[in-house]
Amino acid sequence: MPAIAAALTAVALLAAGCGTPNQAAQARLDGHSTGHAGDHTPGPTSAAGSTGGTAHAPTPTTPAAPVALRRGETMRTVTSPVAYTPKAPTTGTDDYRCFVLDPKLARDSFVTGFDIAPGQPAEVHHVILFRVPPSAAASARARDAQTGGNGWTCFGGTGLGSRGASLDDAPWVGAWAPGGRENVLPSDVGIPLQRGSLLIMQVHYNLRHGTTPDRTSVKLRLSSSTELKPLETMLYPAPVELPCRPGKSGPLCDRSAAVADVTARFGPMSAPIVNGLLLVCNGTVIPTPGPTQSCTRRVDSAATIRAVAGHMHLLGSSLKIELDPGTAKARTLLDIKVWDFDNQGSVPIPATQIGPGDSIKVSCTHDQAWRDKLPDLKGLPERYVVWGEGTTDEMCLGLLSVTRP
Repeated sequence: MPAIAAALTAVALLAAGCGTPNQAAQARLDGHSTGHAGDHTPGPTSAAGSTGGTAHAPTPTTPAAPVALRRGETMRTVTSPVAYTPKAPTTGTDDYRCFVLDPKLARDSFVTGFDIAPGQPAEVHHVILFRVPPSAAASARARDAQTGGNGWTCFGGTGLGSRGASLDDAPWVGAWAPGGRENVLPSDVGIPLQRGSLLIMQVHYNLRHGTTPDRTSVKLRLSSSTELKPLETMLYPAPVELPCRPGKSGPLCDRSAAVADVTARFGPMSAPIVNGLLLVCNGTVIPTPGPTQSCTRRVDSAATIRAVAGHMHLLGSSLKIELDPGTAKARTLLDIKVWDFDNQGSVPIPATQIGPGDSIKVSCTHDQAWRDKLPDLKGLPERYVVWGEGTTDEMCLGLLSVTRP
């Protein structure tokens, strides 16, 4: 199944009827006055603590004062090489752009924190930093040179190929999403960067919020300590198969038409991702439409979970990540009962060991009812919703920040 494997690698480099929202979710919708900002895919970020090994949705907080550098840390700022004016590369209202950043590492280092500052926060709706090892640096520079140093279109991942990336070790360094602030990792961990490595900064622009030139910058905390444990990101995607509501109709209410539309906007990998997720999670490419979808995947190797996060878009209502569901060891790692699109930070949990024989289940509930009130969705045609890159498409993604033995 090479096509399916390729589709899931692309995800790794990212992400029956409908009822009405639950009461808590309805309260969130009724209190929403300004509308959601846009799509964003979180990376390992820190937020409020948790108890009992279960993380709950992060609580919005006011920006914190900068954290002082710890022993052995230095701060380095890297910035978009150009002021980029976003524009849709095909149809739709989303632009994903990748820029090459050079942190100029003279020695092997660890990223121990980061602070991503979008130049145009109203237009920038996620930023993901991908690490590029020295062996791939020339390819990254060559790709950038094709546009004169202005970056390139990069739906999904960086567009540079997987180069060993997998769902169990996504090459993420960090990310920004609405509500994001300075992220300082625990003192015993860091994200490894080899000497000569580059960063690819993927910026997602939502054109429904403007096209003002943007220049996003990143402050990196770096440490050359040899005592830190490498921190990795594990991705757990699940399908999205949300049909139109009873009584609603339109050309995009046909699933095939909806998949074709996503493909037209984001490229030929879109359909393999949509169907590949069904095959991997459900053992079939025949969908079972409904508001709640899930995926359970076996753990292949030992790891210690340090933090958890979830990701959906505007139609999200709730999300849960479970360890060993249906067994005597069952444990809930993350339970977001009321999804808050504007607050997608990751949450540290007590160190939790996992290994072969364990399983992780991610479940997401989406609801078409949000499109009646959320400003970013008003006036858009009713559609069958599948996995897609855009602000008005959907995702279901669990993220685990882990260390290895």
